[in-house]
Amino acid sequence: MSETLYWQDVLVSLRRIIRATDLHSKRMVKSCGLTIPQVMVLRAIAALGDVTVKRISDDVSLSQATVTSILDRLEDKGLVERVRSLTDKRAVNPRLTTAGQEILVSAPPLLHEQFITRFEALDDWEKTQILSSLQRIASMMDAESIDAAPLLDIESPNS
Repeated sequence: MSETLYWQDVLVSLRRIIRATDLHSKRMVKSCGLTIPQVMVLRAIAALGDVTVKRISDDVSLSQATVTSILDRLEDKGLVERVRSLTDKRAVNPRLTTAGQEILVSAPPLLHEQFITRFEALDDWEKTQILSSLQRIASMMDAESIDAAPLLDIESPNS
C-alpha cells in the first residue's frame, strides 16, 4: 500500500498558483502593454490624486524604490507626468496623462480582484485557516523576509 505524499500535492498547488499568476501577468502585458504593478501604480494615482511616491508606495505595498522605477517606465511611455506640488514646491507628484487615463479604462481586471471577492465570501474560520497555512508554508520555504505586495504578479524583466 503506497504512502500518500501530501507534500507533492502541496507543491503542485503552489505551482498552479504561480502558473496562474504568470499567465495572468502575460495576458495583462499582451492586452494593454503594462505589467500588473504598473497598472496598480496607475490606479493608485487615479484614486489618490496628486500624492507623493511614498503614499503610492504605501497604497500598493511596494517599496518606494520600486514605485519610482515603475514611474520612470510609465513616464517613458507617456502615461504619467511629474508635476511640482502647488502646496510644497519641494515635492514632485506623478499625475496621469490623458493616455494614462485611457489605458486604465482598457486594462482588464486584476487576478487578485476575483480572489478577494471569493475569499471575502468565506467564513472567518476558513479565512484564518488559509492564512495560517500559507504563512506556515512561507516560513517552511524561508520566504518570510521576501518583499511581496498583496497582488499577484511576476514582473517581466524588460518592463
